[in-house]
Amino acid sequence: MSSLETLNIQNTYTALPESFFRRVMPEPLHDPKLVSLNEPLALQLGLNPETLDRQALAELGAGQWILEGMEPLAMKYTGHQFGAYNPDLGDGRGLLLCETLDRDGRRWDWHLKGAGRTPWSRFGDGRAVLRSTIREYLCSEAMNGLGIPTTRGLFIVSASDPVYREGQETAATLMRLARSHLRFGHFEYAFYHQGEEAVRTLADYTIQTCFPDLQDHPSAEDRYEALLTRILTRTGQLIAHWQAIGFAHGVMNTDNMSVIGDTFDYGPFAFLDDFQAGFISNHSDHNGRYAFNQQPLIGFWNSQCLARAFTAILPEDNIRRALSQYETAYNTAFLGNMRRKLGVTTEQEDDLSLVMDLFRLLHEHRVDYTLFFRRLSHFGNPDAAPIRDLFVNREACEDWLTRYRKRLETEGSLTDTGRYDRMLATNPKYILRNYLAQQAIEQAQQGDYSEVNRLLAVLRQPYDEQPDYERYAKEPPDWGRKLSISCSS
Repeated sequence: MSSLETLNIQNTYTALPESFFRRVMPEPLHDPKLVSLNEPLALQLGLNPETLDRQALAELGAGQWILEGMEPLAMKYTGHQFGAYNPDLGDGRGLLLCETLDRDGRRWDWHLKGAGRTPWSRFGDGRAVLRSTIREYLCSEAMNGLGIPTTRGLFIVSASDPVYREGQETAATLMRLARSHLRFGHFEYAFYHQGEEAVRTLADYTIQTCFPDLQDHPSAEDRYEALLTRILTRTGQLIAHWQAIGFAHGVMNTDNMSVIGDTFDYGPFAFLDDFQAGFISNHSDHNGRYAFNQQPLIGFWNSQCLARAFTAILPEDNIRRALSQYETAYNTAFLGNMRRKLGVTTEQEDDLSLVMDLFRLLHEHRVDYTLFFRRLSHFGNPDAAPIRDLFVNREACEDWLTRYRKRLETEGSLTDTGRYDRMLATNPKYILRNYLAQQAIEQAQQGDYSEVNRLLAVLRQPYDEQPDYERYAKEPPDWGRKLSISCSS
C-alpha cells in the first residue's frame, strides 16, 4: 500500500454554491512516467518518499485513478486579461482534486494541471506539455528557495500522448499544491455574475480557510474590510519581492492573482539577466503591459479590480481605506528588501535615491542583476572580484560606489564580516535563468530527466556556495539571453 493512502483528504471547496465549480473526472493519459518527485515537499505533507509507490504516483498524475475521498472539480472564475474583462474563464486544463493537512496542520490544495478538458477549455484540449510543466515546476521551487511566496510542484508526470501546439509535443501533468487556489477572478465572477450573496459567501469561505484569525472581528463589515486589506497587503509585499529579486511574471491577469499573495500560474516568466527596466518576458505582450517595471502599477490596477468586487459587501470608504494599504505595503516592503540587498541596517532619507540611481546605472550599462548584487555582497573585501569588471566601461560605476561606500561607513559596516554574511543570505548566487531551464527541457524531451532533478537541487539552496555547480551561476551564453517565451503550453 502506498503511503498516499494515509492522507487525510478533505473537500471544503465543494461547500460553495455549485455555480463555482463543475465536477469533472481526469481524462487518462497513457504510459505515464514519473519525471520528478519533490521529496522535501512530500515529507512536509507527511509522505515518505522512500516508501511511495512511484508507479502509482505516475498513474495518479496521469489521471488513471484517484484516491478514495478525492472529488475532482474544475473551478469557475473570470478575470481581466491584458486589461479586458473575460467572463468565460475557469479551470480549462486543471482539476482541484482535494485538500490535505500537512505535518504542521497547514492546509494544501492538490491541483492536477493538464488533466484534460473541462467546461472552460474554450476549444482547447485541456492538456499541458512537458516544456511548460518543467518550467513551472522548477520556477516554483526556485521561488520557494528564494523565500518568495509561491505555489509548489509535488511531482511531474510525462506520457506518450502527443499534444499539438506550434508542433507536436509531449503531454505532461503537474501536481500543483497551494495553500489556496482562490484567485482575484473568483471574486470578480461572484460580483459580476452571481450577486451580493455569492460575494459574501466567497468572502466567508476565504476567511474560514485562508485567514481564520479574521473571524475574531466583531462584525461582518470589519471582517470583510480586514480580508480585503490582508489580500492587498500581501499582494503589495509579493510584488515588492519580485522587483527586488528581479523576477518578471509575464501574465499578471487578475485570474492569475492569488488571494493569499502567492506567486501563481507560471507562464512566460523570466528572471532578469542583463538589467532592463522595461524587460518584457512574454513575447505575446506586444504593448509591454506586463513589463518588469510595470508590475507594481499592474498590481495596484488588479487590486482595484478586486476592490470593485468587494463593493457588493463594503461601503466605499472602507474600500478606499483598504486600497491605500497596497501602496503602503509595496513601498515599505520594496525599500526594506533593497536595504537588505545593500546590507544597510538603518534608514536614511536618500536610500530610495541610492536604489533608483543604481537601477538607472544597471539599466544603462546592461549589467547582470544577480551577479552585480552577489558581487556587491563582498564590497570592502580586498580579495573579492571587482564589481567594475561587470561593466564594459569600468569607470561608469565609480560615482555610485563612492556613495555606497559612504553609506556603509555611516553605519561602521564597510568591513564588517557580519554584513557580508547578511548580504550573501539576501542576494542569491543561483536563479532559474531561462537558458538553464531550456537545457533541462531539451534533455527531458529525450527521456533524460537528470538535469531537471540536478537543477532542482541547486535552486533549493540559491544563497549557498555550491562548488560543484559553479556553472549554473555564470552569465548566460549569447544564445540564452533573449529566449522567446509565449503563453502557449
